[in-house]
Amino acid sequence: MQYVPPQNVIPHPTQLIPPQFGYVILVFIYSWVMLAYLGVKVGIARKKYNVKYPAMYSDKEPIFNCIQLAHQNTLEIFPQWLIFQLIAGVVYPITASLLGIIWVTSRFSYAWGYYSGVPEKRMNGSYGYIGLLGVIFLSIVIAINTLILL
Repeated sequence: MQYVPPQNVIPHPTQLIPPQFGYVILVFIYSWVMLAYLGVKVGIARKKYNVKYPAMYSDKEPIFNCIQLAHQNTLEIFPQWLIFQLIAGVVYPITASLLGIIWVTSRFSYAWGYYSGVPEKRMNGSYGYIGLLGVIFLSIVIAINTLILL
């Protein structure tokens, strides 16, 4: 009689994610860099325009408000993007990563347009909707496909 070691029925965590999911993780790191950059810009602007905490905006310095809004608006949409990016990335890691790169890069363009002091220039980042709507669409496809398999 030959000894057969017991099979491990619990998969290793790395077996639960697709091999290319590392790209999705790199996009998450890129998004952290973007958020840090926007936050630092607000901190620098607070000192430059003498806007003390806890004030969110300035009554005297509209350019500070533009810098703050670029950061604040990004923070408002970030959680939604993060969830859709994660869902899409689990099933379509390469496509989701490309869409994520588009969205994160667009937030830099959005901010730089806002930093000009001409709020309409924030629309320079409107190409980010390709990335955002793309991962939303992929998440819907995944949800439908998952329900069909039931």
